[in-house]
Amino acid sequence: MTQTALQAYCFSKVFEPEPAKVMQFDRHYLLYSARGAIRLEAEDRNWVLPPSRAAWIPADTEIRIEITHEVDCCSVLYHKDFVDSPVTSCQVLTLSPIAREMILHTRRWGPELPALDDHALSFFRTLAGTCAELAATPSEVWTPRGKSRAMQKALAFTQDHLATDCTFADVAKAAGQSTRSLARSFASEAGMTWRQMQRRMRMIRALELLSNVEDRVLNVAFDVGYNSQSSFNRAFREFSGYSPGEFRARYYSSDPGPGA
Repeated sequence: MTQTALQAYCFSKVFEPEPAKVMQFDRHYLLYSARGAIRLEAEDRNWVLPPSRAAWIPADTEIRIEITHEVDCCSVLYHKDFVDSPVTSCQVLTLSPIAREMILHTRRWGPELPALDDHALSFFRTLAGTCAELAATPSEVWTPRGKSRAMQKALAFTQDHLATDCTFADVAKAAGQSTRSLARSFASEAGMTWRQMQRRMRMIRALELLSNVEDRVLNVAFDVGYNSQSSFNRAFREFSGYSPGEFRARYYSSDPGPGA
């Protein structure tokens, strides 16, 4: 049996930072990073995947992946005829401890194998079933790509200035809109205010930076716009349920925790 004929396999590799690229697979793709965070853009949403999350990407879905720090990728690919996709569009899953360990366990079945035995086939099916259960309560920590050109400019400007004290007036100017018009756009296209979006972006960026253990928590706080570690700690605990140190420790434990 050739690689392309395998019903399922694990793709495990350490990737260095690389610019964003568009990808598409003819298999269902369970994208996971055991160490480090991956940026994912799919359909109308942007995600960050630290080790507490994985993305289920149905076959033939176009995605955009960017790697800003070294990551240890441990992903699973399923032939379309082997399992049914639990979702019809890309969905990010908050991993349970057992799901996380199951993904890591698949490393023994790489694409170079000539065939899978009954145990491997059963294991891959069970993992797919576990993902289907998790898909019932997907992670909602994402940011929109924006439908209108003005909204896209506003989101990009906000993302690029998370470490600064930019104001909504600054964002409106960059988007070429009045503050009143842009406020309406945020309400209709994002379902939240600009300030709520800025806070969400800061916390998502913090998740990404905290997955790189070489970055000090204080530096992460500064990089996402907080002028003290204590204020950052309070905001991050409110967002995730953990302090930054506690959340980071879970990257290398068996429990990803109930947070983002």
